[in-house]
Amino acid sequence: MASVGATSGRTPQEPGPGEAPTSLPSLAPVPGFGEGEEEEEEEPAEVGAGIHLCVLWNSGHLGIAYYDTGDSTIHFMPDAPDHESLKLLQRVLDEINPLSVVTSAKQDENMTRFLGKLVSQDHRAPKRPEIVFLPSVDFGLEISKQRLLSGNYSFIPDSMTATEKILFLSSIIPFDCLLTVRALGGLLKFLGRRRIGVELEDYNVSVPILGFKKFKGKLPQFLPDSVLQIFKSESHPSVYKVASGLKEGLSLFGRRAPSLIRDLGELNSRLDVIQFFLLPQNLDMAQMLHRLLGHIKNVPLILKRMKLSHTKVSDWQVLYKTVYSALGLRDACRSLPQSIQLFQEIAHDFSDDLHHIASLIGKVVDFEGSLAENRFTVLPNIDPEIDEKKRRLMGLPSFLTEVARKELENLDSRIPSCSVIYIPLIGFLLCIPRLPSMVETSDFEIEGLDFMFLSEEKLHYRSARTKELDTLLGDLHCDIRDQETLLMYQLQCQVLARAAVLTRVLDLASRLDVLLALASAARDYGYSRPRYSARLLGVRIRNGRHPLMELCARTFVPNSAECMGDTGRVKVITGPNSSGKSIYLKQVGLITFMALVGSFVPAEEAEIGAVDAIFTRIHSCESISLGLSTFMIDLNQVAKAVNNATERETDEEVDGLALLAAVIRHWLALGPMCPHIFVATNFLSLVQLQLLPQGPLVQYLTMETCEDGDDLVFFYQVCEGVANASHASHTAAQAGLPDRLIARGKEVSDLIRSGKPIKPVKELLKAKQMENCQTLVDKFLKLDLEDPSLDLETFMSQEVLPAATAIL
Repeated sequence: MASVGATSGRTPQEPGPGEAPTSLPSLAPVPGFGEGEEEEEEEPAEVGAGIHLCVLWNSGHLGIAYYDTGDSTIHFMPDAPDHESLKLLQRVLDEINPLSVVTSAKQDENMTRFLGKLVSQDHRAPKRPEIVFLPSVDFGLEISKQRLLSGNYSFIPDSMTATEKILFLSSIIPFDCLLTVRALGGLLKFLGRRRIGVELEDYNVSVPILGFKKFKGKLPQFLPDSVLQIFKSESHPSVYKVASGLKEGLSLFGRRAPSLIRDLGELNSRLDVIQFFLLPQNLDMAQMLHRLLGHIKNVPLILKRMKLSHTKVSDWQVLYKTVYSALGLRDACRSLPQSIQLFQEIAHDFSDDLHHIASLIGKVVDFEGSLAENRFTVLPNIDPEIDEKKRRLMGLPSFLTEVARKELENLDSRIPSCSVIYIPLIGFLLCIPRLPSMVETSDFEIEGLDFMFLSEEKLHYRSARTKELDTLLGDLHCDIRDQETLLMYQLQCQVLARAAVLTRVLDLASRLDVLLALASAARDYGYSRPRYSARLLGVRIRNGRHPLMELCARTFVPNSAECMGDTGRVKVITGPNSSGKSIYLKQVGLITFMALVGSFVPAEEAEIGAVDAIFTRIHSCESISLGLSTFMIDLNQVAKAVNNATERETDEEVDGLALLAAVIRHWLALGPMCPHIFVATNFLSLVQLQLLPQGPLVQYLTMETCEDGDDLVFFYQVCEGVANASHASHTAAQAGLPDRLIARGKEVSDLIRSGKPIKPVKELLKAKQMENCQTLVDKFLKLDLEDPSLDLETFMSQEVLPAATAIL
């Protein structure tokens, strides 16, 4: 079921008729912190009441869970992307005003900096939140899962088995969101340690938990990876996989699904950029920007290595190209219309700090020399002392040749030649070839020379001249390296001081890169700009297309979809297999999704209202790693939709006629709060038996077909009505099943439809009787009537009489 949810005219936090409020309960003031006597009278303080938040941030994603003592409920937010400045976390804190913030003692520096600011600033809550650090082991993934699954929850019946409990919790808690699971585990550990709400009770009384709820509030909603089958990761059973145990599948938008945007200004800003690049006169500009973006690399990784002093030679090259490409982007965007927000931000935020960084790197780093020596080297005229030492190092060969000639004059006449060499970290040494007479170690001793070592039949000594060279010249190579390393450190400090602008470059450049890609797709595939309406209660799509299927099919028939007001909230779609039902469902969901991330859509027109989320039950992805049957996977997905869908959300098909009818009736009972639902099914009995209540909320659609003799022609067009047959025999014939089997299937189907008993095929029955008779005759022929141990009565009772029933 693909369902697109829409709101009524009220605000997201206002409850509908018969609905509990979805907004968070306000905190009661703590005694001694009230702002006035009147407020204290209106809202009496409740000792210990409040919210306790647990948060984890890792690799750009945030996991949040909190316990509300007001209703003893745990709220969680599935893993959501967040900036290094943790803006999303700040919005959560502003909305819920927690009494305490629990996190891991082993934290990223961004989180540490954020918490430091949190405790130092004037907080709007009556009391600043208490920061609680727990050992990182308390947030382990496996131990967190065990805490969640082994918890004692009053809303779970004691009669449930362990397996049933796991399946029930997995329909409520997103176990595929690893940070959220770890945050929930840490929160349970904190509650058990502090014994929130049961401080005065016996130790065997646990903290009451009356339910788990998904936190929405006023924040943007994020889609799970499995939505619409375009984000796919699957647990792999192999123990040889990496720590995550995940193998990545086909992904159109990367590993993480982008968020559904509710800010119409932001959505239209993205569409403005796409529309600008769709103009023919701007194609050259788009190609130039694309080339510049190709040189912008992973700057945060380079900055991280700089902080750890692990910078590579290639990092300086990459950073240099990135900065100069960013300057090119800035100059290009300054020539573009500043009425488009993204162009304005790039032109303004790409400050002169970038030019300063590029100038420093270009003037200091010797890229050619660095690659040759595989270390950081500087250009000439940067440091006179380094230049002088390099000059000496370059002139050493000729100088050492002269020193070796003078050393040879003072050596024994039996020594034919010698040389003076320089070895880094050791210094200058006199090198003499080994003579045949030098056999024992004692033979290596030469008066006036200090023997050092033997290598490759050459003896190495220190002489008075080499010692003098060590004193005068020193270890040139190491000195040069140390001084250049110091310069590299100074250059790193200059770059890190301007790290904020580099991070901003990556943020804006990535946004521009995505929008350029979306513009290219819109140009190539004929997408149109969607419109957004805060008043529309649903979505309206005219001649929409599936963005992938239209690329695979020879011809693709577009279809429209209208979800407006309180009519047709539940659309039941019937039709033969392969008639396009599932494609239609995915098409509606994908167009809605693409519009709400700021993309053009594959439709002639599309008007999109408010949507909270998109839930699907379209296809079961089986895996041995899940340990669940296909049917159980289906039910688990449906349970997630039932537990989380609201009137602004969207849902597909359920196996089992009774379950399908029960799930739809559950949503229909919500009345005006019913989400927009698209149900594709082959259960014609759903309509024939009138299992759904009649009313304006239900609309029946079918995929148009036509019978041409024995052939079935598909038009792939959605129209009002109900299919008169499933045409399963036609699909079976296409699959290559025998004609005799298909004919028998039709016969049984007709008998079931007419309510008549099903009788076995006479030919098959007769053949079976003859086979049973032959078997019984063979048993009689094998009897030995002269055998004294033969018991005819036993033979008749055990062999003949049981077979008689099958024969007759």
